[in-house]
Amino acid sequence: MAAISGALFKPLSSSGDQKISVFRQCNYIPQKMGSFQPHNYVGSQCRSLRSFTSSGVRAQVAIVEQPSIEVAQNVEASVAIVTGASRGIGKATALALGKAGCKVLINYARSSKEAEEVAKEVEACGGQALTFGGDVSQEADVESMMKAAIDAWGTVDILVNNAGITRDGLLMRMKRAQWQDVIDLNLTGVYLCTQAAAKIMMKKKKGRIINITSVVGLIGNAGQANYSAAKAGVIGLTKSVAKEYGSRGINVNAIAPGFIASDMTAKLGEDIEKKLLNAIPLGRYGQPEEVAGLIEFLALHPAASYITGQVLTIDGGMVM
Repeated sequence: MAAISGALFKPLSSSGDQKISVFRQCNYIPQKMGSFQPHNYVGSQCRSLRSFTSSGVRAQVAIVEQPSIEVAQNVEASVAIVTGASRGIGKATALALGKAGCKVLINYARSSKEAEEVAKEVEACGGQALTFGGDVSQEADVESMMKAAIDAWGTVDILVNNAGITRDGLLMRMKRAQWQDVIDLNLTGVYLCTQAAAKIMMKKKKGRIINITSVVGLIGNAGQANYSAAKAGVIGLTKSVAKEYGSRGINVNAIAPGFIASDMTAKLGEDIEKKLLNAIPLGRYGQPEEVAGLIEFLALHPAASYITGQVLTIDGGMVM
């Protein structure tokens, strides 16, 4: 059963330390890859290399001297957290926000190498990026992730709740663990991240939260009772939080992707793919970059400042 999903990931590990790497805005020549490996910068001098441990988080942060004009240009840059950002829609979103000038925290569960590559791409197009390894269904990990963003950049302006997993199976055969794993990450993770980010946003009465749900949260899907329930829950959560925080200047919206090109869709057989495409009026899969474009609009564009509590489908006309 193919997932109609904003982001598909391998199972998360709740054990181990969270890892942080910081990429500063400057040209660099990478040395050995790794979450704690400092980089050799060209055209700017590293003033110091600082290590710290807090809430189980180990990191090395390169403090880079920048020309004063660059610092001035980045004062107003928005700080964004994108969960599940090592691939798919999350990766495309991190890159889109980075290109738009945001400072982006790239959350990942296990794909540290892929996350580092995304961070380098963000930096290469003029943004700043920080990678954070952690399970967003765990409150301690979420708190550490928010602290990492605050320690690096002082605030959080944008939260994109994208991390998700699937554990497909017909309800009659679904194990309790299959149900719970999906609910914990896809719904509880959104609750934890939203609650933590909103506390920061409330202080300045400004912020934008975008939750990635799915069209199956609207119409259901055989073999995905757990996933559909979690995504429907995200829609209810989005609307409730939008009502609670609207007076505080925080906009909260959800995006419901349909079939988006991914590693999973690439492995579908020709017969299954033909059947799926026949159900889509535009006759093709969506691209992660198309979803990321809508996220960027809701996160940054002034015209989106009067949009809140909405569920925007991006599905090629599949759900009308």
